[in-house]
Amino acid sequence: MGICMRALIVDHAQPSGLRLGDVPPPTRGPGEVLVEVGAFALNNGDLATAIDMGDGDVPGWEAAGYVIEAAGDGSGPAVGTPVTTFGVTGAWAEYRAVDVGMLGTAPKGADLAAISTVPVAANSALRALRRSGPTLGRRIMITGATGGVGRYAIQLARMAGAQPVAVTRYPDEFADELRGLGADAVIADPADCPDPVHTVIDTVGGPLLVRAFDRLDNGGVLIALGHLATGAESFPRGALMAGPGQNRTIVSFHQFDGTPLGPDFTWLSEQLTRGALLPSINWRGSWQHVHDAITALRRGTLHGKAVIDLR
Repeated sequence: MGICMRALIVDHAQPSGLRLGDVPPPTRGPGEVLVEVGAFALNNGDLATAIDMGDGDVPGWEAAGYVIEAAGDGSGPAVGTPVTTFGVTGAWAEYRAVDVGMLGTAPKGADLAAISTVPVAANSALRALRRSGPTLGRRIMITGATGGVGRYAIQLARMAGAQPVAVTRYPDEFADELRGLGADAVIADPADCPDPVHTVIDTVGGPLLVRAFDRLDNGGVLIALGHLATGAESFPRGALMAGPGQNRTIVSFHQFDGTPLGPDFTWLSEQLTRGALLPSINWRGSWQHVHDAITALRRGTLHGKAVIDLR
C-alpha cells in the first residue's frame, strides 16, 4: 500500500458533489482490521450524508473486500478473510479501516459485489422481519418492493414461510421478477390488496404508508423502515384509535440498535454465496462510471442496488 489511495471523495464544486481523487490511506486502530476493498454499494443515504461532509472526505457506508491487516488486539478475522463491512464513512475507497464489530465474514470465493449489499439492504430487511414476530403462513406486505431492501425482504419473508405481497408503482413491468423472488402477489397500491395483512414493511412513507396501515389485520404491525416519499403522513381522524378487533401498531425502525451485527452479516453473506438469496443488484460497473449510477439513484430510476467494482 502506497502513500495515497484512490477514492471517491466529496467535492462540492462538482455537479454530483463527488469526484475520483487520491487521499492518504486509513490507519487502523487496535480493534480494527484493514480491508482491501473489492466492491462497494451506493445508497441514497450515502449521497445525503455526503452533502454535509467536507471537501476531500471519503463517504460510503458499506463495502466488501479482503482483510490485509488483522486487528492489533487479536480480535476479528485473520488476514485473507473475505468480509462485508459497515461504517458511517470511508467505504468508497481502495482501503478501509473498520471496527471488528462492524463486519461479517463470508465464505471463500464469495462475490464481493453481492456481499457488499448485505449491511444496509439485506440486514435492514432481515431485522425488520424479526420485528414482525412469527411469520409462518402470514401475509406480509412490502412497499417499495423493487428497491434493494424490498427485494431482500420478499426473499427472506418467503424463506420464513410468509406470503409476501409486493407493492410497486410498476406491477406490469416487475411482476414476473418479483414473483420469481417469492412474492405471492404484486400490486400497485396497498388499497389493491383484497385481504388484510399481518405485517407491513414500509420503505416509502408518506400517503402510501397511511394506505398500507389501513390494510393491517387485528394485531398487525407496520414497520416504518424508510421515507422515499416527498409527502408527509396524514392519517384520517380516528385511524389510530383501537377498538374491538382493531388493535394495530406502528413501530419505528433502525437496524443499528446495539445488537451484534457480525452474526447477521455473516449469515446473510453465506446465503448469498450458496445461492439461497439473490443479490438485489440493478447496476454494476467500475467507478469510472459511478456518476451514471449516482444519477439513476437521484432520479429514482434504479430499481435495486448499485455496486461499484474496484478490482
